[in-house]
Amino acid sequence: MNRRNRTLIVLLVAVALASGATYFVYRAITRIPVRQVEVASLYVAVAADNLPLGTRLTKEQVKLVGWPASSPVAGSFSTPDALVGRGLIQAVHVNEPLTETKLAPVEAGAGLPPSIPPGMRALSVRVNDVIGVAGFTTPGTRVDVLVTLTQNGGSMSRTVVSNVQVLTAGTLYDQEQSKDGKAIPSAVVTLMVTPEDAERITLAQATGQIMLVLRNPLDVLPTETKGVRSGALMGPADGPPEIKEKNGQQRVTRKPAAPSAASPEPTKFYTVEAIRGAKRSEEAVKGMEEGKGGEAKSGEGRGGESKTEGKSNDEVIKK
Repeated sequence: MNRRNRTLIVLLVAVALASGATYFVYRAITRIPVRQVEVASLYVAVAADNLPLGTRLTKEQVKLVGWPASSPVAGSFSTPDALVGRGLIQAVHVNEPLTETKLAPVEAGAGLPPSIPPGMRALSVRVNDVIGVAGFTTPGTRVDVLVTLTQNGGSMSRTVVSNVQVLTAGTLYDQEQSKDGKAIPSAVVTLMVTPEDAERITLAQATGQIMLVLRNPLDVLPTETKGVRSGALMGPADGPPEIKEKNGQQRVTRKPAAPSAASPEPTKFYTVEAIRGAKRSEEAVKGMEEGKGGEAKSGEGRGGESKTEGKSNDEVIKK
């Protein structure tokens, strides 16, 4: 075989191998699933910055971003003009869509009033680091309100309102810090309560000292206690805590201590007025003893008499 034929055979073999490789690569590529990238076909108005509750929106605080048409946001807006001048009834984070549920009604204004639901009231109470649970009564938390009263020489503490939501605490700057779980050293806390609860808290704040008790937001059962008096603090201690199930939630209760032995009944005394002629005297006499047949013993008499036995015709006994 000459040189020319060998070159032609090598060329044909190379072309055949290249054609086979190309065919198998093509088949492999065609079997790969097609990945479609969805292109934004609508725009949604979102917050351009972190906005606290009560903010009146401006054009600088709203921006438009592309949004997939297959996943529209319910109640969203496509133009900033529909949002300008409306107030926020809850805090909004940057790039969070602005929806109708987060905005106050049109012409309702801004600030705290539009965020109060119908039938509820906002009540502010003065607190300190102790009353405000070391500053952890941040917006959105729930608390119980306790009051301690001192009357007739005795004191009593009891829960007057339970499961109350905290609307605001401290300044707006402090509230921004609370989003990271930090405490707020505030002097005033605003609570969202019913009109009846507002009256109870106001009276408690005017007549005694109130205390806020922080509670788990998932614990929605009302607090049911009988209160505690100052005299009970020196009594016998209650039993160990017990965990009970109620409405699917665990409640911690304590078994009351066993009552102490009853003290003996005090001796009863009666005043006896004895009249003998023109002489009148009064004596202190013990009550009748059982099994004595009506016989009574007396103490020292005021008229010089030492003992008086039974009744005589000239004696009048007054109990």
